[in-house]
Amino acid sequence: MKTKILGMIMAGGKGERLYPLTKDRTKPAVPFGGKYRLIDFALSNFLNSHIYAIYVLTQFKAQSLIEHLQDGWQLGQVMRDHFIVTVPAQMRLGESWYRGTADAIYQNLNLIKRFNPDIVAVFGADHIYRMDIRQMVKFHFQNNADLTVATVPVPIKNASQLGIIDVAKDGRIIGFQEKPKSPHCIPGRPDEALVSMGNYLFSTEVLMSKLKENALTKETEHDFGKNIIPALYEKKRVFAYDFRKNRIPGEESAQQTGYWRDIGTIDSYYQANMDLRAITPSFNLYNPGWPIKTTSYTELPPAKFVFNEHGRQGSALNSIICEGTIISGGEVKDSVVGRNVFVHSYSEINRSIIMDNVDVGRHSRITHTIIDKNVEIPEGAIIGYNLEEDRKKYYVSPEGIVVIPRAEPKD
Repeated sequence: MKTKILGMIMAGGKGERLYPLTKDRTKPAVPFGGKYRLIDFALSNFLNSHIYAIYVLTQFKAQSLIEHLQDGWQLGQVMRDHFIVTVPAQMRLGESWYRGTADAIYQNLNLIKRFNPDIVAVFGADHIYRMDIRQMVKFHFQNNADLTVATVPVPIKNASQLGIIDVAKDGRIIGFQEKPKSPHCIPGRPDEALVSMGNYLFSTEVLMSKLKENALTKETEHDFGKNIIPALYEKKRVFAYDFRKNRIPGEESAQQTGYWRDIGTIDSYYQANMDLRAITPSFNLYNPGWPIKTTSYTELPPAKFVFNEHGRQGSALNSIICEGTIISGGEVKDSVVGRNVFVHSYSEINRSIIMDNVDVGRHSRITHTIIDKNVEIPEGAIIGYNLEEDRKKYYVSPEGIVVIPRAEPKD
């Protein structure tokens, strides 16, 4: 009998550490890689894994996310168990919004009861990775698990904002710390910690029972990492799934296998985008064996590189350039450029992220900068070369990345 799986994607995060990119949108709706949104990676993993019943739980500043899902993520109406449905916070069980990740699922237990799955896959919506979820499901059943947590090793210096896991030799979880100041290292590997990816497979009965119990507890933050997992691993069969063993068609290299990035800060967001434009990228967007799906703007023409009136040719090197963009006598290097961007003559863009509908004026020089949608850069602007001056106008990250927030589109 085929296993019945329900996906619940957590897409309600404020993303405060990604400000100002999250000034007007929820974190999963933040653009990435020129033409994608962060949520596209989780959704693509589900569909490529042949899991077609998915609820997307939203809460904060969700309008652009909802519009994105309506434009590009509608499944057909032929089969009732094939759907991607957006679920806003509805206060079904009281007068409060979602009080935590566990409470978000608890307030939507009616959806789980209605679908009646064997497994509930609770996944985050703001990480960059490819994963065949079916392989994790197989591991879950092989171990007769009540809960399986996807895990990956990360440098210990980056682990304090993640859930830290201790694992026995048989793979059972024997310890869990949510965002500790001093993370435990992996035994024998002092420079690495084993962390939760925020992706969980629950046996349905165990999930529903624990969420009901947690909802009645007063001293709780109603959070999977802080409350649910620590309460389960001592009493139930809770296992850690090693994400590095997950195999994706077309990804054979050690560099590509196990690629996962938590897009938690401006600097991690910037670096993950920069990973894409390498000659041999550690995350390859051009893998047809596991495509990343998104909204398609079929009315946009191809990108174009043209000479200006003085015979200077527009060019792009080691860069991603999306549809509708025109580079007219300007130069783009080591950058990610979105849709419908115009780079005017004599402008230089280096190691930057330019989102949709940006107009870069003549003689501009831009480096180590993220420019959000609809921004007009005036002629002769110099950005990223003098951080003291940039801080007077823009946000500058701890590692020196300048961020120019989204502007409202002109009529």
